[in-house]
Amino acid sequence: MKSKTSTDTVVEAEKQIPFPEVDNIYLAAERLRGVATHTPLQENLHLSEKYGATIFLKREDLQVVRSYKIRGAYNKMCSLPKEALDKGVVCASAGNHAQGLAYACRKMGVKGTIFMPTTTPAQKVRQVRMFGKEFVEIVLIGDTYDDAYHAAIEYVNTQESTFVHPFDDLQVIEGQGTVGLEIFRDADFKIDYLLMAIGGGGLASGVSTVFRQLSPKTKLIGVEPLGSPSMQVAMETGHVVTLDEIDKFVDGAAVKRVGEITFEVCRRYLDKIVLIPEGKVCTTILQLYNEEAIVAEPAGALAIAALDFLKEEIKGKNVVCLVGGGNNDITRTEEIKERSLLYEGLKHYFIVRFPQRAGAFREFLNDVLGPTDDITLFEYSKKTNRERGPALVGIELKHKSDFEPLLERMRNLKLQFEYLNDKPDLFEFLI
Repeated sequence: MKSKTSTDTVVEAEKQIPFPEVDNIYLAAERLRGVATHTPLQENLHLSEKYGATIFLKREDLQVVRSYKIRGAYNKMCSLPKEALDKGVVCASAGNHAQGLAYACRKMGVKGTIFMPTTTPAQKVRQVRMFGKEFVEIVLIGDTYDDAYHAAIEYVNTQESTFVHPFDDLQVIEGQGTVGLEIFRDADFKIDYLLMAIGGGGLASGVSTVFRQLSPKTKLIGVEPLGSPSMQVAMETGHVVTLDEIDKFVDGAAVKRVGEITFEVCRRYLDKIVLIPEGKVCTTILQLYNEEAIVAEPAGALAIAALDFLKEEIKGKNVVCLVGGGNNDITRTEEIKERSLLYEGLKHYFIVRFPQRAGAFREFLNDVLGPTDDITLFEYSKKTNRERGPALVGIELKHKSDFEPLLERMRNLKLQFEYLNDKPDLFEFLI
């Protein structure tokens, strides 16, 4: 008997996994008419000039719930029979999926129950309530998304409601695919590259389904945060895996495990996955706000952040970046600025052991700091009966190239110091 090869196994797996269909995405677009906004595809002159390409932005940050998530949630609910809708729908989310489902419930007059961790910022809870009005009940439970998810599943099993998955569902994927239809319809030019964020993979699966059939020569690039590369790891491993630890900063795209359906679609259709450091995402958020007056959430900025990592191959090309959402919490601004400065090499932290004598700090200011260097943090307590006392010092530089001269001046003064930026455990504890 012939043994199964790895290729046989892949083909067999693909047969078992239901794939989204373009005809169903067209049907989803009809369902969404008058519900979801047909968002603009805008040429960005500044980015085009910077990268020597023609860059277009698909502005899903201007969507009715400020993200594309309304598309999948609404399409899923429209596909349910009346008997199922009468029993209500359920989701677990602390972000855009909750808002999309809430708005869909309000538009369709369906009861929705949304489970959110108790740690969810009050602003996000208010947004969900604002979009859903009296049609949604918000249940705050547990400390993590997993806690909320398990509570939601338990509720579904007891109430016989329908769980609306944020990404690993065929109708949700086909709803998200309507973003791709709009891009294809609005582009009166050949699209060479299309960049889109990957979290669980619903958006990338839907959009890539459209483009593989309607524009097969377009290079489809998925973009993930470096700290949560769940799709990339699944691609390398050959199957879906659950990551042990992730960086949750890019919350709209930080998942430990992608979907079974979305994995199969993405590995068949995507040309490449690019991983973007979280600090680079922060720099991009600030640049979009300061230079373009665009408020992008971290996941919404991922595709644009990836341009720096593809700048050689996209020269002279037509490139579309999908801006997935604009639900950025203003209370995160300081963290965004800090991560950006650290990534750009402009902010540095040290433990400096100063001689415990008069004038030691004055020498540091006069002989170590450059003319444009700025102390942003200084914590020191004098220790009795010691020759030296440790101080926690944060320094912001004007230019990245100022760092090595700063270190040289500290060595010349014979200061004892420890650099903290490259010691993540100690850094997170102290800063």
